[in-house]
Amino acid sequence: MSSPRNDIASPCLALQGLTVSFGRQRVLDGLDWSLPAGRVVGLLGRNGAGKTTLIETLLGLREPSSGQATLLGQPALALDDAARARIGYVPQRSDLFEWLTADQLLAYFRSFYPRWNTAKVDGLMSRWDIARDKPIGKLSGGQQQRLSIIRALAHEPELLVLDEPVASLDPAGRRDFLGELVDQVIDQRTTIVFSTHILSDLERVAVDVAFLSGGKIALHAPLDALLESSVRLGGVPADIERFVAAHDLQPVSRDAGVPVIARGREAEAMPAATPTVSVDRATLEDLFLALTA
Repeated sequence: MSSPRNDIASPCLALQGLTVSFGRQRVLDGLDWSLPAGRVVGLLGRNGAGKTTLIETLLGLREPSSGQATLLGQPALALDDAARARIGYVPQRSDLFEWLTADQLLAYFRSFYPRWNTAKVDGLMSRWDIARDKPIGKLSGGQQQRLSIIRALAHEPELLVLDEPVASLDPAGRRDFLGELVDQVIDQRTTIVFSTHILSDLERVAVDVAFLSGGKIALHAPLDALLESSVRLGGVPADIERFVAAHDLQPVSRDAGVPVIARGREAEAMPAATPTVSVDRATLEDLFLALTA
C-alpha cells in the first residue's frame, strides 16, 4: 500500500537567504523561495544563471555560503534516509555506473526504495527500448538519459527534481517523457521542480513558472494566470509609459532591447491599442526575455 502524499497545503521546500558564491562570483544572492506540496514548477533562467546550483543546493548536494534550505520538513544538508527515499532526481548529466548493465543498476537502486514500482520500470524499459544486458557506457546518450529518468520515477517519489532532463532526447523522446509526467506523475500530486530551456516543453507540463535572475527568483506565478494577465507593448517609450499608467499596468522590464511587458488585472481584458502604442498578448518567451534580461 502506498504511503500518503504530503498535504497539498504544506511546504515541500523552503529556501531562506540562500547565498552561494564561487570565489568572487555570487551565483545565488540571498534567495528566498518556497513551494507547497503538489505543485509543478518550471524553473527558467539564462545559461549561467545558477539553475543547477540552485537545484543542487535545495537538494543538500551543495552547501550554501549562507542561508538555509529545508526539504520535506528537514534541513536539506541533514536529510534522513526516509526523506531521501521520497525524492527523485534527474541531474543534467547522467551519473549512472557505466560498467553495470541497466538491469544491474536498477536492481542496485531497488534495494534502497520500498516503494519501487517494478511494473512501471518494466513498461518504460520496454517502451523506450533500452537494452537490459548491455553495459550502460555502451548505451547512447539519449538511452542513458532515459534510464536516469526511469531510475528517478521508479520509486514514485513525492518530490521529483529534474535538471534539464530532456536535453539529450530527440523530439519523440521528449514528447514521450512529458507524457509520462502528465499521465503518471502529475496525477499523483507529485511535487515537481522542472528546469529546462525548451519553453514549449515547459508550457505542456508546468502549473507554475519561476524565473531565476540576478541570483534571486524574480517572479514565481501560475503559468496560465501569468500569460492571461500579461501584454507586450510597442511604440515610443514615453507613449508606452502613459499607456501603462492609464491602464494601471505593472511594467515587468524596461531594459533596452527587451520587449516591454506589462501585467495587471486590466490586461486580462486586453487593453485596446492606440495609434502610438501596439498591444499584443505576451508569450512565455516574451516574459522569459523580460524577466531574465
